[in-house]
Amino acid sequence: MIRRPFPLAAGVAVAALLVSQPTLSQSTGDGLAIVDPAQEGFSTQRLEEMQKAIQAGDFKAITSVMIARHGKIVYEHYFDSDGAEGLRNTRSASKTITGTLVGLAIDRHLLPGVDAHVMDYFPDKQPVTNPDPRKSNITIEDFLTMSSLLECDDENEFSRGNEERMYLVEDWAKFTLDLPIRGFPAWVPKPRDAPFGRSWQYCTAGPVTLGVLLERAVKRPLPEFARDNLFAPLGIPPSKVQWQFQPLGAAMTGGGLGLRSRDLLKFAQLYLNGGTWNGNRILPADWVKASVTPHAQAREDTDYGYLWWLQTFHSGGRDWRSWGMYGTGGNKVVAFPEQQVVVVVTTTNYHLQGAAALTDKLIVDYVLQAEQPETQAAH
Repeated sequence: MIRRPFPLAAGVAVAALLVSQPTLSQSTGDGLAIVDPAQEGFSTQRLEEMQKAIQAGDFKAITSVMIARHGKIVYEHYFDSDGAEGLRNTRSASKTITGTLVGLAIDRHLLPGVDAHVMDYFPDKQPVTNPDPRKSNITIEDFLTMSSLLECDDENEFSRGNEERMYLVEDWAKFTLDLPIRGFPAWVPKPRDAPFGRSWQYCTAGPVTLGVLLERAVKRPLPEFARDNLFAPLGIPPSKVQWQFQPLGAAMTGGGLGLRSRDLLKFAQLYLNGGTWNGNRILPADWVKASVTPHAQAREDTDYGYLWWLQTFHSGGRDWRSWGMYGTGGNKVVAFPEQQVVVVVTTTNYHLQGAAALTDKLIVDYVLQAEQPETQAAH
């Protein structure tokens, strides 16, 4: 959720891109190809209708929309004064990047694997409150899949681990490790009875604690590790990455990382490419596959990977399987692997009830309806 104060953007459109000829980006120098929507199988008319609906306020405070296919931008529009260079606070959508950093640390042999025990990295934070031997079995994968046995549920205001309680204390990792073990009343399936053998609860404290764990494992500030191993290879300069930090100084890895819309698109495209960018291997293909494989069931029609939402959209009589980065306010970066499409929607609808459903409506009613299946099939 990450609901710390951030300025709301004005709803003023300042840049639009629906070009008729292939070209290269000039505004950021990132070399992303821009093509006529029709060239990649999108209806220009439907995209224009989407733009008018956003400008009319049908989707409240949308700040940017980007669409790409095969890594080529077919639509880009900014609805606030920040434009293409604006750093988008997509809240919890950046949890997914935390999962990527775990994969990079494993690839560089700085972590042994997802089965590593979390408590092994915190000899100084062994739980005094609610000690339990089962905590020693909690793994990195448990936090990556939101399915540890800790009583932690951001969607339940009464939960001991609700993120709003965490923000009130100084040591967020210790807050997490001190949580009690979750109970399973008769109406809640135990992990052995749940899909994929995991009982899912949305828990920001887990990825937050992974950030502290990662800094201990890589033995350097996490922003530096991310800069050298992820952002620089993607062509994202340090000045275009805005970190937040925990009270004790570790990077905040539960959300709130500021990035440009184009760089969010690059990140999703990296996964569609199987871990490569511009022909260079950044992430192991096996990590990409594991990250977007279902490990727990989060909602009806939505499973959960390694901090990726695996949702199935329904539009035009078709099922659209997706990998998504989701944040409060309906901030979403969604990759459709079968169609090789990436959609970025950023908003400041942070306090709007139903904001996530509103973004889904934008994607289903306009983006997916703009895509032409016969052209997609030709690719």
